[in-house]
Amino acid sequence: MDPALASSAVEVRRSPRRSRTVSAYREGARIVVLIPASLSTAEERQWVTTMVERVTRAEQRRSPDEPELAARAAALADRHLDGRARPTSVRWVTNQHARWGSCTPADGSIRLSSRLQGMPTYVVDYVLLHELAHLLVAGHDQAFWALLAGYGQTERARGFLAGVSATAGLDLGSDGDTDAAEG
Repeated sequence: MDPALASSAVEVRRSPRRSRTVSAYREGARIVVLIPASLSTAEERQWVTTMVERVTRAEQRRSPDEPELAARAAALADRHLDGRARPTSVRWVTNQHARWGSCTPADGSIRLSSRLQGMPTYVVDYVLLHELAHLLVAGHDQAFWALLAGYGQTERARGFLAGVSATAGLDLGSDGDTDAAEG
């Protein structure tokens, strides 16, 4: 079996209304492939393999590895914080269930929830910038939010995270704050 298929649950949905197009998307832990009802079993297998590979490649492009995260953190710090926030480490973690990200200012480490992997770049960048700002300001006072004012995607990212939280039934900050919601 194809490794991409083995690592993901796949659901195939046949539609009599669909005549030619095939599409796929991630729904929770599975990949859903939408195909025309008229496709043969062999055509279905071919399309499922193709579409799972496409979804997987797209997710990998949106899920940078840790060296890439560190480079993005440095670029965000330079662009939005005048280079003042320099984390000692930036890494993905799987044990954050009530936050999208967290940091420890004392040692300069930043942790991002692995649930962010595959989300749009502007969302990951917002959470990363939020944590970078916490390396400079501990709370969420005016000085903190002033640090994020230059990032033009803040409200959009917060809305996206609030929507993900609501859809998944997560209690991750009804006000959209990433600390309450930084899983």
